Amino acid sequence: MKKISLYILLALLAYSCGSNDQGELVGRRSQSEWHSKQPLGMVLIPGGSFTMGKEDEDVAGSLTTPTRTVTVRPYYMDETEITNAEYKEFVFWVRDSLVRTKLAILSELMSDETNIILPDYQFSTPDTSRMTPYQKYMLNNYGSLGDVNSPLQGRSLNWEEDLIWDTSEFPDEYYSEVMDTMYLPIENSLDGKRILDTKKLKFKYSWLDRELAAKTNGSRKDFIKSEIVEVYPDTTVWVKDFNYSYNDPMHQDYFHHQAYDDYPVVGVTWSQAKAFCNWRTKKKNDFLQSKKNPSSVPYFRLATEAEWEYAARGGLNFATYPWGGPYTTSDRGCFLANFKPSRGDYAVDGALYTMEAKSYNANDYGLYNMAGNVSEWTNTAYSEASYYIGSTMNPNVEINKNHRKIIRGGSWKDVSYFLQVSTRDYEYSDSARSYIGFRTVQDFLGTNINGN
Repeated sequence: MKKISLYILLALLAYSCGSNDQGELVGRRSQSEWHSKQPLGMVLIPGGSFTMGKEDEDVAGSLTTPTRTVTVRPYYMDETEITNAEYKEFVFWVRDSLVRTKLAILSELMSDETNIILPDYQFSTPDTSRMTPYQKYMLNNYGSLGDVNSPLQGRSLNWEEDLIWDTSEFPDEYYSEVMDTMYLPIENSLDGKRILDTKKLKFKYSWLDRELAAKTNGSRKDFIKSEIVEVYPDTTVWVKDFNYSYNDPMHQDYFHHQAYDDYPVVGVTWSQAKAFCNWRTKKKNDFLQSKKNPSSVPYFRLATEAEWEYAARGGLNFATYPWGGPYTTSDRGCFLANFKPSRGDYAVDGALYTMEAKSYNANDYGLYNMAGNVSEWTNTAYSEASYYIGSTMNPNVEINKNHRKIIRGGSWKDVSYFLQVSTRDYEYSDSARSYIGFRTVQDFLGTNINGN
């Protein structure tokens, strides 16, 4: 009898604590735990309110930066500008994926049952024995595993086999044919060397125009936009920006040579910076989806103008520069940023052009070179009235038809006025300059930054 009573008690306990929960509203929760993880190379900006705009004299007299109180939410931000080495990872990924796609397609077209062309570079064969019923259905009916917007339509490239770049080691004529399509025409060769045609390095991605979708009725597919962007930076900007100046070492080697790996990438347009953000998001999410319990991360993106200024201030409200006080030198006379001091004595601050991305002292949020070195693209379109019409909560005047985009922070070629945290400037989105780079941000989900 005691055993029967014990079984009944356990059954009632399981029933009350299990599926029914006594009929109370307990909420629908995910079975997997969520922990916001700080991305590598980023720092957490805690969010809060600050006085945005010019507190001191508006030297330019533009009247476009009136002071107002603005609030931003927490987010992560790169501690440095994106470097040449980091951007090269993006360029090389685009290059390699393009070559592997060409090899896989040629193998698919030229192979038959008796003769397999380029067997090591074929599309990866899906393992149907490990597929779910849904994946089998998608493969049989759509020819993909669901990503129909992908250029490969869900098929996978074989990244296991290394690409061969030494022409003396090309395995066969088919491989040579594919590689030949990646080079400039033979008449453009110099010293017997074939040069990669950088114009062919294009990155295609899709994005959802949520703002348009919120304001317009229509099908979801009407708001899916596609972009195709040439990703290689313009390495001629040093000559274009400074005519009648000896720029050849910078022109030839700045992006190419490993000596400049830790220097900020320049010659990148606003569109290329946006494409990099999308690729970085894809890179991270592809890794997460390969795990047993996949999750997704918020998108990497460019900072809004308000986010950028808030981060640059480093928690010091009413500060002129990221380091605080109104001077560009320390109490020992050392310059605090890379800019154009002393009426054009570029080298007196320790740098003639750009410097390593992690140079000088970081501000109180741990961010380097928020003043000087290179100006930085933001996500915000330039409007003289944006401070008047923008929201005071996470403001961002984003106008797609407005190709003037805000740049912030000043650069190695600018006077100290442009280094001030409240100074606005802009450049056209299709422009590449030797003094403009960028850094990325990522939203922090939730508000409990102490539980990070």
